[in-house]
Amino acid sequence: MLKIALESLGCSKNLVDAEIMMGILNKKGYKLVGDFEEADIIIVNTCGFIESAKQESIQTILELAEFKENGNLKILIVTGCLAQRYSEELKAEIPEIDAIVGTGSYQNIDDIIAGLKEEKHIISLNDIEFAYNEELPRYISTPSHMAYLKIAEGCDNHCTYCIIPKLRGKYRSRKMEDIIKEAKDLASRGVKEVIVIAQDTTKYGCDIYEKDSLPELLEELANIDGLKWIRVMYSYPESITEELVKVIKKYDNICNYFDMPIQHASNKILKLMNRRTTKEDILSKIEMIRSHISDATIRTTIIVGFPGETEEDFKEVVEFAKKVKFDRLGAFAYSREEDTAADKLPNHLEEEVKNERKDRLMLVQQEISQELNSNKVGNVYEVLIEEQIEDNVYIGRTQGDAEEIDSIVYVKSKDKLKSGDFVVVKITSALEYDLMGDVMDELAE
Repeated sequence: MLKIALESLGCSKNLVDAEIMMGILNKKGYKLVGDFEEADIIIVNTCGFIESAKQESIQTILELAEFKENGNLKILIVTGCLAQRYSEELKAEIPEIDAIVGTGSYQNIDDIIAGLKEEKHIISLNDIEFAYNEELPRYISTPSHMAYLKIAEGCDNHCTYCIIPKLRGKYRSRKMEDIIKEAKDLASRGVKEVIVIAQDTTKYGCDIYEKDSLPELLEELANIDGLKWIRVMYSYPESITEELVKVIKKYDNICNYFDMPIQHASNKILKLMNRRTTKEDILSKIEMIRSHISDATIRTTIIVGFPGETEEDFKEVVEFAKKVKFDRLGAFAYSREEDTAADKLPNHLEEEVKNERKDRLMLVQQEISQELNSNKVGNVYEVLIEEQIEDNVYIGRTQGDAEEIDSIVYVKSKDKLKSGDFVVVKITSALEYDLMGDVMDELAE
């Protein structure tokens, strides 16, 4: 029985592809292992979104290729976005790679491995706009209490800085009944938190139902027994409607959490990015959300140093952040990517300027986060326990925190807790980004 180990890099959408590959191979009789040293086959599921992600992917491939010398490794396979984007370069530069599998081919991973018995150096780049195969098995790699639920593939937005449409194809929604079936299956396996993902979740259904159908989908998900938290990620501001906000407010098990990547607040830069919104529209959406859900958590990402961004444009972003007081904000320095429209724009900025602006924005956000957290001292929250870090001390998350990317709560408890428990916690102190608190009573559930 051949042993397979898999390393998945990049976003949660990429992770779901990796889990499907693991499900296929597990069903075919391969043994999945966590130790790369004992693996006969290693799959590196790569990210090719921005320069830092590409470098991480290449470094990981090179490090794992060494197991051909000092481990059991016989076959090294590279999959995902970097494989789709740079197949020929990878083949030429890293001869240790046995197969390069694009984003349209991961569903054929077992056939590709079988084919390596006959030939070396397979490159498989099938149609990136493939139809989603609902029959494929999936091996959930996240903690047993949570799972990602991918509702669509591809993207139609064509933001000028983004390569995703060329790597993943046009927007393709899954049928609602298939998503509901998968969600029910996850709940039956003990999953308590599902994270709804797509390149743009708010566009769900626009292709197959000819209307944005996320509100309807969320209503269906909210009525599935066992799902305690339903979290929606990647919601573009222009498609966040009052109908959607009202559905989120209606159900206790849909998190009051809005992951809204605005990317900028200067109308000039938003237009250069081909974002289909304005600063005024974004502010209006945020005010609409808060008017319906006063304690909504609003998370955003902002790109600084975009071509043509002046100091005045940047200051506009800073003032917007100060005015809105986002609960969570991630800032990224613009990454110049070949084959994107933004790459061809004039007035690119020096890396030093981009990074300096990123640091300035994050210092502003740090103060905002400290202020918002200080106001939470004395409040009571339901917290999902993730892990124990020392005697009677645990790490957990509130409804306002997505796994791995947001803040945490340090929880003290005299009772023994385990991963996946929900407890009621009173906040006793606040750090810049994280909170500390004590369990108030027995397990909430």
